[in-house]
Amino acid sequence: MPQIIVLPHAVLCPEGTVIEAEVGQSLCDVLLENDIEIEHACEKSCACATCHVVIREGFLSLEEPSEREEDMLSRAWGLEPESRLSCQVTLGETDLVVEIPRYTVNQVGEKKSK
Repeated sequence: MPQIIVLPHAVLCPEGTVIEAEVGQSLCDVLLENDIEIEHACEKSCACATCHVVIREGFLSLEEPSEREEDMLSRAWGLEPESRLSCQVTLGETDLVVEIPRYTVNQVGEKKSK
């Protein structure tokens, strides 16, 4: 079972966390299931860049991004060579260190106001 180490994010995960995940799950699903409310405006269909993450460790263990994912990534804020859309990352056996960028290009947040 791979470990997903999420680096601290001021809003979504202030302390950072370590998550045990199942092989074959999407990274976005793992984050959401563990109360890390990453944006995912297109409902995880690879039609936006709001679930953009940077894979700080374990990037080379992942399958290559599709052309569609690369097209969507070009719209992401703070794009880096190790950037991926978390909805398109299928977890393998390798542990990952993940950074959620500070900003997203989503104009309307998904969280409901109270």
